[in-house]
Amino acid sequence: MIFVTTGSQKFQFNRLLQKIDLLIEEGMIREEVFAQIGVSDYQPKHYEYCRFLDREGFTGKLRECRMVITHGGTGVIIGAVKQGKKVIAVPRLASYGEHVDDHQVQLLREFDGMNLICACYDSEKLGDCIRDTGSRDFAGYHSNTRRILKDIENFLIAEEGENHGKHSKIS
Repeated sequence: MIFVTTGSQKFQFNRLLQKIDLLIEEGMIREEVFAQIGVSDYQPKHYEYCRFLDREGFTGKLRECRMVITHGGTGVIIGAVKQGKKVIAVPRLASYGEHVDDHQVQLLREFDGMNLICACYDSEKLGDCIRDTGSRDFAGYHSNTRRILKDIENFLIAEEGENHGKHSKIS
């Protein structure tokens, strides 16, 4: 199953939803598709959808799917990658009234550069991305939380040593 999610922002993402419908109609997508369409006013014709899923419903769809097609939001991308899902992300663009600016393009460049996702900068190429992503190997997600915590700990220890030394000299 392909899980499509457009996020929970106040902006529509009709362009993505329409392209998914077209790819199903053309036979490019043959498997089941389910979408969380948010505030988009386009209503899919060839796949099931709902406006919003609660946390449990969203987690269930994410667990059930083989691939996620989403906007350039970091939350869903990281969540899907952590679960080992193949992710295609299409940035929301200001020129289509999908966001206030094009910051999602920069975010997707970073994720794409780390080989975590397939970034689809042109929605007309979504079919190619779906075809290619099926056989593409992506880098696994590796949290750097432990390294960051260790760096903070080392910094605090160094600071404590410096401050202790300064305090001793003043006394």
